[in-house]
Amino acid sequence: MATPAPAEPIFAARGVTKVYDMGEVQVHALRGVEMDLYAGEMIVLLGPSGSGKSTLLNILGGLDRATAGHVSYCGWDITRAREKELTAYRRKHVGFVFQFYNLIPSLTAKENVAAVTEIAEKPMRPEEALELVGLGDRMNHFPAQLSGGQQQRVAIARAIAKRPSVLLCDEPTGALDSETGIVVLEAIDRVNRELGAATALITHNADIRLMANRVIHMANGLVGSVDVVENRLKPGELRW
Repeated sequence: MATPAPAEPIFAARGVTKVYDMGEVQVHALRGVEMDLYAGEMIVLLGPSGSGKSTLLNILGGLDRATAGHVSYCGWDITRAREKELTAYRRKHVGFVFQFYNLIPSLTAKENVAAVTEIAEKPMRPEEALELVGLGDRMNHFPAQLSGGQQQRVAIARAIAKRPSVLLCDEPTGALDSETGIVVLEAIDRVNRELGAATALITHNADIRLMANRVIHMANGLVGSVDVVENRLKPGELRW
């Protein structure tokens, strides 16, 4: 899994389909998706519920497997990987941020982040990751002592502490009000710009697209169109 040249995509999805067998019914979540994601780039995935956004993100992250087609990461074919290889891939290269924070209630913010750094190869210190998302003064607090936005930022710190080359975010502001959502987006934006993590972000909020390099519109399991954002905004400049 070598580091790609700047002009090469870190991810290349070609003809990716995903079919779920639901008893006697087959659900076609993806119908031949073609897309690229470049190192240091941020893309936003937009589309209605059921358009295949989360399925695509899960396949990119090695949480799910494509039914057909290929997804390569730095030239390595994820779709042909063994389970052990996918586990190593997720551990070393991918940071996940979901709508729900999935923090361990009995651990402090610092301990939640440390749960990841203890199994990573070259992690940053938990304190450093929490400082990066603006929670250096809350690291000894338990999740119940933190607001929703603060808990989401702990989840981001946990995702980035292993220094991932890829950050995958599925509706990270979906459960937050606009003011708190901006703070969370600022943390993601900082990770993308300062750490250079290739970032893919799913959202139903169309205004968030303006902080991306490119916007991928999905519908019915397909990429409908791709827009390039000429003047990328910072989260604080967004108007919800």
